[in-house]
Amino acid sequence: MSMSDGVLKNYLKTRKKIVDDALDEYLPPETDYPAVIFKSMRHSLFAGGKRLRPILCMAAAEAVGGHHSTVMPIACAIEMIHTYSLIHDDLPAMDDDDFRRGKPTNHRIFGEGIAILAGDALLTEAFHLISDAKLYDSEAAERIMPVIHAVTDAAGFRGMIGGQVMDLVCEGHTIDLETLEYIHSRKTERLISVSLHAGAVLARADEEKLAALADYGKNIGYAFQIFDDILDVEGESSVMGKDTGSDEAKGKATYPALVGLAASRTRCRELIDNALAALDVLDERADPLRGIARLTIERKA
Repeated sequence: MSMSDGVLKNYLKTRKKIVDDALDEYLPPETDYPAVIFKSMRHSLFAGGKRLRPILCMAAAEAVGGHHSTVMPIACAIEMIHTYSLIHDDLPAMDDDDFRRGKPTNHRIFGEGIAILAGDALLTEAFHLISDAKLYDSEAAERIMPVIHAVTDAAGFRGMIGGQVMDLVCEGHTIDLETLEYIHSRKTERLISVSLHAGAVLARADEEKLAALADYGKNIGYAFQIFDDILDVEGESSVMGKDTGSDEAKGKATYPALVGLAASRTRCRELIDNALAALDVLDERADPLRGIARLTIERKA
């Protein structure tokens, strides 16, 4: 039995509030010294993100019988890593974007130097948070080392950074589908997948459930990036909070540019069907994950 739209909406709203409150607690206030770095970090961290990755981390823990409170440090750390990547992605040396989520990008307010340092600080603080054993119960603390290893794998050159590098290198060039899939799988999918993996590992999931969630994460992560490409073509700037059409203007490699919008939509549906099928081994506690999968290709931003 899948969640109704109303129940899913309420679930996402309440979980986002939990994440926002935890991030606010974990991160030093703007009044700490030197204030500018905390103002810069908080500007981007609290700029209105959906909190997809921490919510997936929490939902994965719940899906295998755990409680979301067990995974809050890792869930918030992954959001910090995601936010740092956005700050750096917006820089003039990268995508040179003026707006993110309807607000001026970090470097437009604080300058490039502080924006770079804010991204660095969020990345470093993420691992400070993940590795703080006192924030976990004893069983979760014993499992944290392989989780840290998995997160570094997903965030570094084997994952997100590798995807970003190829995205930058391939700007203005015609590439094949295999190269595009390399970019998408690493740029977006890896951090989404490790969010689920971390939550499930800390909640003591068995190998069958870990494999199911890995399959689910791979499929929704890839679908999420393809649908982002679609929204850049068809979305409304006022809804998305940033300029649309920027991928084409910058000569970026995208799925619609390579195979067309119709084929891109078909591929998204296939991936979501695969993700839902992967959850067949899980009971109704995985319904939030099922709802999030559907929402991946129904969103407006």
